[in-house]
Amino acid sequence: MNKEDYFIKQFSSNKVIGDDGAVIGKWVYSMDAFFENVHFKKEWLSLEQIAYKSMIINISDAIVMNAYPKYALLSVAIPKSYTNKELKQLSKGFKKAACEFDIEIIGGDTIANEKLDISVTIVSKTKKPIFRSGVKKDDLICFTGTLGSSKKDLNKLFKNKKIDKKSKFIKPILNPKFFYEASKYISASMDISDGLFFELQRLSKASKVGFDFFEKIDDDIGTSGEEYEILFSFEEKNRKKIEKIAKKHNVELNIFAKAIEGKYTTTSKNHHF
Repeated sequence: MNKEDYFIKQFSSNKVIGDDGAVIGKWVYSMDAFFENVHFKKEWLSLEQIAYKSMIINISDAIVMNAYPKYALLSVAIPKSYTNKELKQLSKGFKKAACEFDIEIIGGDTIANEKLDISVTIVSKTKKPIFRSGVKKDDLICFTGTLGSSKKDLNKLFKNKKIDKKSKFIKPILNPKFFYEASKYISASMDISDGLFFELQRLSKASKVGFDFFEKIDDDIGTSGEEYEILFSFEEKNRKKIEKIAKKHNVELNIFAKAIEGKYTTTSKNHHF
């Protein structure tokens, strides 16, 4: 058990812990940290891109819980050396993400620090939350889009090479319209932040199922983190309905496994910077 899992286990008696967000009544609360030299290097992204991504990765958690983001709280530790111009760039990224998803930034906290550290809390509303624990035997397992590009681009950054501004490592692509419309047919869901293999292990643990893969998945695909594509399950009878919705929203589907009795574990490490 890694230190993260060990620490979380200290609070595991609380039944709302364990999904992408905590569901309290009709409200969903999700929070992610985005720290300099842990999740990003300043040389890699502009301040606007950093702030934008810190919001987007949290909004992704709300979407896969089938919740609509409403409010955001920001905690930002800011180096004393930052100029007003840099602060304006940072705020521009937060406001851009909030505007795209009709979110109201309602407060938070700011402190001085030696590096830029950001924590974002998103408050969302849902009528019917979707959990990781909903996978049933014989459900089909699927992820949206393509995987692998974030890992490739991260490796380029480590070698001091430039990457495309449209890279998913810089600007994750969310598919809320597809997911919200398909949600009534989806039994379990989560986003892929630490790599497909690692997320499947979490899904297996939550739903107490194993997976029968239709074909081998390459390690470069299965271990690419910070993709923020959607991993979800559904009954075979709903396949055509989901495929129709995906086509409507121009979302690529990859149906790669079936849920079976058993347990899935991976030796791969969760992969992100």
